Amino acid sequence: MQNVATETAKPRIKKEKKKKRGFIADFKRNKALYLMMIPGIIFFIIFCYVPMVGLIMAFENFNIMDGIFGSQFNGIENFKFLLSPSMLPDLSRAVYNTVFLNVLWIVSGTIAAVGLAVVFNEIRRSRLSKLTQSLSILPNFLSWVIIALFLDVFLNTRTGIVTNLLANVGMKLNFYQDPKVWPLVLVILKIWQGAGYGSIIYLATITGIDSQIYEAAEIDGASRWTQITKITLPILMPTVVLLTLFSIGKIFNGDFGMLYAIIGDNSTLYPTTDVIDTYVYRMMRTLNEFGLSTAVGLVQSVVGLFMVMIANWLAKKFAPQSAIF
Repeated sequence: MQNVATETAKPRIKKEKKKKRGFIADFKRNKALYLMMIPGIIFFIIFCYVPMVGLIMAFENFNIMDGIFGSQFNGIENFKFLLSPSMLPDLSRAVYNTVFLNVLWIVSGTIAAVGLAVVFNEIRRSRLSKLTQSLSILPNFLSWVIIALFLDVFLNTRTGIVTNLLANVGMKLNFYQDPKVWPLVLVILKIWQGAGYGSIIYLATITGIDSQIYEAAEIDGASRWTQITKITLPILMPTVVLLTLFSIGKIFNGDFGMLYAIIGDNSTLYPTTDVIDTYVYRMMRTLNEFGLSTAVGLVQSVVGLFMVMIANWLAKKFAPQSAIF
């Protein structure tokens, strides 16, 4: 029995040694690539992992003078207070708006990015293709503050271009006093700002498709539309699912930079634009309740993690090749 045990254990030891040797050999072969990873790793350690120490504030009656480790521990009192009748309406509204807007952004952004990638791939002239790609990516590098200023040119109550055009056809609309129109406005802005940049990965996937597949389809008499729907889009689906999984992880994270730059402190628009991030910021600024704000952020992160795990489970069940783990 002992001989059998030792014989079965030997292959395992050899496999482990091979794995270790494989990593060391890979490290020696790709030293430059591993060195290029160091700045990114340092960035995540400093700005993502070190700040996790602050999560302790979610369980404290935090006082700036006492610091994180000197403040009084109060257990889950911050979480209980968030669910109290005085706080729950605003918090539930922020949660609903965050999820609703993110779902709109994910769906519309994915459709727009895939559509742009297909269009760019169909443009045969290289110069025109490069020009259109550059123009579509450019908005991604604009600050939301600058975009907010441009938006005011179109939606301003008195001098706005869109406002005056609607007034000429008998539709008087005050954009900054009507919260109902803002989900649509924010979706349009998000598509305009991020669709071009988001199409890069999809375009890379399309260009990696074997050209012989399209040639065989042409010989069989398939039109360009048939090739797109029967070849391009099905091959793109694993990439779409994978990127959607990454997006679902942030479904409880509102785009604070976008919303605060455009909406600011306009409480009239809060019913449809107030998200968890702006709610937390307003709580910290007005109430100086760092513990409550941290508690909201912790719940936000935990729920986001569970959403990724659920989405990954669904992806593994229906599209195993698209699962993250």
